[in-house]
Formats: sequence, C-alpha cells, structure tokens
Amino acid sequence: MKTITDQIGREVSILKPLKRIVSLVPSQTELLVDLGLENYIVGVTKFCVHPVHIKSVKETVGGTKNIKIEKIKELKPDIILCNKEENTKEIVEACERIAPTHVSDIYTLKDVKDLIIQYGELFSCRTESKRIIEKLQFKTNSFKEFISNQPQKKVAYFIWRNPWMVAGNNNFINHILELNNFKNIYGNKPRYPEIELKKIRLEGDPELVLLSSEPYPFKEEHAFEIGRFTHHAKTVFVDGEMFSWYGSRLLKAFDYFKQLHQRI
Repeated sequence: MKTITDQIGREVSILKPLKRIVSLVPSQTELLVDLGLENYIVGVTKFCVHPVHIKSVKETVGGTKNIKIEKIKELKPDIILCNKEENTKEIVEACERIAPTHVSDIYTLKDVKDLIIQYGELFSCRTESKRIIEKLQFKTNSFKEFISNQPQKKVAYFIWRNPWMVAGNNNFINHILELNNFKNIYGNKPRYPEIELKKIRLEGDPELVLLSSEPYPFKEEHAFEIGRFTHHAKTVFVDGEMFSWYGSRLLKAFDYFKQLHQRI
C-alpha cells in the first residue's frame, strides 16, 4: 500500500497499481496525456478538449460540476482525479465511495510543480514529470526576463456577463496576471466577484480589459458595452486556457503571453 497526501491535506491510500484513471479536470487530463498516461485514462469530462481526440476515444462522464456517478462506477477506476475549484465537495465525496480520489488545489506555479511531482510518484512516471518541470522552469525563466522590460499595466480580467464577473485574488488567474506584470484592479476582492460596470473607473480604471474565451463567450458588443464605462481602456480578447489551465498547458502559455504583450 502507498499513501500520499493530496493538495488539500487528505491522505489518499493506493492499494494496487493505477491502471484505470478517471479525470474530472480538463487541464489535468491534458497533463496525464503529456506524462505518457493516455492508455490508462478510461473516463474524462465533456470539457476535456485537449488533446482534441481524447473525448472520441474515452468515456465521457459528464461535466466538472455535474458528473454521471453510475457511469464512473461502471468504469471501475483505480483512482479518480479532482480539483477543489473545478469539482464540488459533494462530487469528491461521491467519488471517494468508488475509488481513491486525489484532489488538487492550484494557486501558484509552485502548486503546479508540486502536482506534477505527485503525479510522477502516483503513476510511476517520475522521468516524464521531471522533464515537464524542467521545460516549465526554462519557459518561466525566459518569460520573467522578457517581462522585466515591460511596463506594468492596470487590468480587469472578465470571466462572465449577467452578472458581470471578474477574476479577483486568491486564484490561479490572478497569479498569472501578476507574472505578466498586470496589476489586477480587482485584486482586493476575493475569488471571482460580481462587479458593477458603472463603478469600474472608481474601482481602478483599467488600461486593459481582458475578455476571457472561457467560460463565457464574449463578443464585440460586450467589449463595446464595457468600454463605455472605462476611460479609453483597450479591450483584448484572450485565450482563457492560457490564463487558467495549469499543468503542461503552461509550456505553451508563456509563448502566448509574449505574443500578447507584443500586440498590446
């Protein structure tokens, strides 16, 4: 038996080799594939879109917030992978009754590296996890050198409309904004607060308004609607996966961020 402590402090006991994995977190599904574990994945969510073929070759077990628990049972997983933010406490508890369940909790790049190391231990792929971490460290160092020459800009990062919601503090998106030398005008608010557009100038008056591609499909009319309440802020549509997905997606994210700064 092997016991590992997951990222929310729970002890996860592993009684047998982990050959059947259900992943309820899109970014972690992508990480598993990049760790060479695709053949061990038996179930994914409908939001697991990377790699593009994954949903066509694996069983889909619902969404991240609405899982099909009976289908997961039928898959007879050796382990189920969850995330504190993506999945509810009730989902984690239901999964625990089926198989050992590991919960990640990601706020910083250090948390990402810790998760990759844990997966290396759990799935006996230490060489692959070390390789990804080394690449990630190289990309991070290169980006930090690049960003040191970029001026700080005040930003608002929108994730939803009706009601208007933004990224506040205490989440991975805010950490990524900080790495980009963006000052989040809503960094004094917790998590993902609802805001009033008419107060955006009073609450920080951003130079940049970033409209995420997920979870809400923002369009030009939404950019115009927000722009009416700012003082000549530039609105930029951004790839939400690059700001909110962790794991191996970050190997592509830092090149994307360089391109983003060059166009703003």
